[in-house]
Amino acid sequence: MSANNAGETDAAVAQAQVIALCNQKGGVGKTTSTVNLGAALAECGLRVLLVDLDPQGALSAALGVAHHDLDLTVYDLLTRTAPPIDDVLMKTGVHNLHLLPSNIDLSAAEIQLVNEVGREHSLARVLDPLRDRYDYILIDCQPSLSLLTVNALACADGVIVPMECEFFSLRGLALLNDTMEKVRERLNPKLELSGIVVTMYDSRLLHSRQVRDRVAESFGDLLFETVISRTVRFPDSTIAGEPLTQWDPKSRGAEQYRELAQEFLRRSGQPGSQMMMSTLN
Repeated sequence: MSANNAGETDAAVAQAQVIALCNQKGGVGKTTSTVNLGAALAECGLRVLLVDLDPQGALSAALGVAHHDLDLTVYDLLTRTAPPIDDVLMKTGVHNLHLLPSNIDLSAAEIQLVNEVGREHSLARVLDPLRDRYDYILIDCQPSLSLLTVNALACADGVIVPMECEFFSLRGLALLNDTMEKVRERLNPKLELSGIVVTMYDSRLLHSRQVRDRVAESFGDLLFETVISRTVRFPDSTIAGEPLTQWDPKSRGAEQYRELAQEFLRRSGQPGSQMMMSTLN
């Protein structure tokens, strides 16, 4: 990971779509989905910014960043004395993929934002100037419906919900849907549910198939056809500090995230067939 200035890009022809990857339940593959979907989109020649909005800094760590040692993070951008955003932006080992990193300092942001005017739009004020630099901005939210998560929803165009195939996840999905409705009514009328992606899926298990069928019945076409299988390659690539699409590009998990990226692009009105995919050796 290089901390060199990552802000120099060609002029954009359109404003970036901001997508929050959100689920109040932890351990559902949210960070894994953020980094690998982002990397797969970048492979298509799209300019992608990943925003680590979790004080645990898992997204930053998954991209090889020694996040505990960082002097500047997303937290600093949310404060009144924010540094220039190009001082915080980082390049990654993936072409066209940049990062706004995070660490435990971000946990103090909620306390500081409580008394701020327009506190729910603090993240929007950070990201709005970046929209003309990127095609997509993906926000990795923390596993709770916190003020930080509300900030992500308040500035997002859409939400992708990664969910594990277990019945407890269905309740969490309903709660998140309720929160999105409130945010839509009070803060962000353009907010939409972009889709639900099933992660850690095992087709051999009846339970997994039943939960996926239940989600399909409730949400219809909002459920992505692409499913992400359970595999040890994901934690292995995280330890290596690279997206699986780069660390093991021919693996099943990497191919599934490329399929998810293509499906997402079609839903976004940007046909995957018109995008230039990287050639794998």
